[in-house]
Amino acid sequence: MAKIEIYTWQSCPFCIRAKVLLQKKGVNYIEHAIDGDQAARSAMTERAGGRTTLPQIFINEQGIGGCDELHALEQNKQLDTLLGLVN
Repeated sequence: MAKIEIYTWQSCPFCIRAKVLLQKKGVNYIEHAIDGDQAARSAMTERAGGRTTLPQIFINEQGIGGCDELHALEQNKQLDTLLGLVN
């Protein structure tokens, strides 16, 4: 099973949408809620190669981007493989 991390704000609709897709997939993920925490946001931005938008999603330490990228992977039938749900 893949290690999944997601940086979020609690009220961000894109963050919620991304988490719903991960929940539908039945995978566990580590959520970093960084509301108002500038140090955490700076660390996320550095880890994400300069991207500042939320959510930022990492699968097995690889930054895949945000909600749109996550849903694009699902639409292109690549997400299950990344999540370790298929061989």
